[in-house]
Amino acid sequence: MSDSIQSNQALLEVRELKQYFPVKKEKIRQKKQFVKAVDDISFSIKKGTTLSIVGESGCGKSTTGRAILRLDEPTSGQIIYDQVDLANISRKELKKMRGQIQVIFQDPFASLNPRRTIRKMLYEAMDIQQSVKKEDREARMIELMTLVGLPPDSLERLPHEFSGGQRQRIGIARALAVNPELIICDEAVSALDVSIQAQIINLLKKLQKELDLTYLFISHDLSVVRHISDRVVVMYLGKIVEIADKKDLFSKPLHPYTQVLLSAIPTIDMNEERVEIEVNGDVPSPINPPSGCRFHTRCPFATELCKTKEPELAEKENGTGNHLAACHFADEIFNKNSMKI
Repeated sequence: MSDSIQSNQALLEVRELKQYFPVKKEKIRQKKQFVKAVDDISFSIKKGTTLSIVGESGCGKSTTGRAILRLDEPTSGQIIYDQVDLANISRKELKKMRGQIQVIFQDPFASLNPRRTIRKMLYEAMDIQQSVKKEDREARMIELMTLVGLPPDSLERLPHEFSGGQRQRIGIARALAVNPELIICDEAVSALDVSIQAQIINLLKKLQKELDLTYLFISHDLSVVRHISDRVVVMYLGKIVEIADKKDLFSKPLHPYTQVLLSAIPTIDMNEERVEIEVNGDVPSPINPPSGCRFHTRCPFATELCKTKEPELAEKENGTGNHLAACHFADEIFNKNSMKI
C-alpha cells in the first residue's frame, strides 16, 4: 500500500519499488534465486522536508537510495521525481536530472579523489552538469566553502589534509555545487565521532532551511534520526513495517520491530521508564524470506496468523494521521506495551 501522504505536493514518490539481485547458481539445473533486497515499497517526500529510513544492516535502506539514483537498476516500480519517472527514462535524460538529485556518501575518506584538489572536484561537478556559468564558478566555489564552514583557501588543498568532519563538509559542498533540490544522505554521519556528528547534522539542518533542500536521510542510528527527521520509514528485511511523523513514531511506536529499535536507544536517565522488548534469533535470509509477516520469526507477539498472512501497511487506530504500520495486532500491542521514549 502506498504511503497516504502521496500527493501533488511530493517532490519524490517511490511506488512499489523492487530491487532483486540474482544469486550465482552453483549447479546448472539449480533453480534461479534472488536476494530480495527491496521488496515492493512505497513512500513519498514532501519538498523541503526530511524523510529518514532506518533499520538494521541489510534491511534494504541503502539499496533503496541507490535504486532512486539508479546506481543499481531497479527490478520494477516507479520513482517519480518532479512528475518524471526516473526508473523509465534513458541514461541521457537521467544525466540531465542527476543535477537535481545528489548524494552524500557514508565514508568521507573514500568518497573524495585523493589526487584532486577541492577546487578541481567542485569545478568538475559544475562543469559536468553545467549548473553554473564559467565566469561565475570561482565565486560559487568560494561561496560553497563559506556555506559549509571552511575557509576559501581550502580549495587549493588535497583531501588528506582534512579531518573526517571537514571531509564530510567538502562532500556536502560537492553535492551543493550543482544546485540540487533533493540530497540523499546515505549514512552520512555514521563514520564520524559523536561530537562531529552533531556539527554535521546542525549544518545539514541549517542548509536545508537556507536553501530549501529536501533530504532522504538513511541511517541505522535512531538518535541521529530523531534530530533531523520530519517523517520516518522503518524497514525490515526489504519491507516497510512502519511510517509515521517523527513525533508519533517516537512517542507511539505501533510495530513490534520499531519498539525493539527504540528500546535499544542508549539513555543516561536511570529513572526513565521504558519497556524492553527482547527478540530471538538472527535476521532471516533475504533470498528466502519467511512467509506472512517477515518479522514473525523473531517477534515475541507472533501468532499463527502472522506466520501465514502478510499484514498490510495501513493506518492504525492508535495512529494520529498518516501513521501506518504493517502488523495484524499493532493496536493491541501498543496498548499493552505503551512506551515512554
